[in-house]
Amino acid sequence: MESGKKIVLEVMYKADYCLPCFFMDAAIQEILPLYEDRVEYRRVDIMIGKGKKRFLELSYELFGKDAVHKHIRLAPVPSLLINGELIFDQIPPQFDLVAAIEEALSEFGSVKT
Repeated sequence: MESGKKIVLEVMYKADYCLPCFFMDAAIQEILPLYEDRVEYRRVDIMIGKGKKRFLELSYELFGKDAVHKHIRLAPVPSLLINGELIFDQIPPQFDLVAAIEEALSEFGSVKT
């Protein structure tokens, strides 16, 4: 893997009062130490600032601008995307989360250390 290159995990996150969002974030935070040198984690706070823009961009990538604007198709909340690809639209069990990250790392060319 090239120096400085990491896979990107993004969680669509509404607010702390959204319990599914809170627990999705917590599930990822729990396993991040295993991958700190190979994974970049971003919590996309969809209700504020740059998070709103990123949420819209990801919704466009998933469904297309037409579907977003005409049919209000939006990225699920909470959800987990790895390198912009929707992987989970609900809180995954830890073993599924680890498997998805390991698969993404192997596809990306990272060797497990």
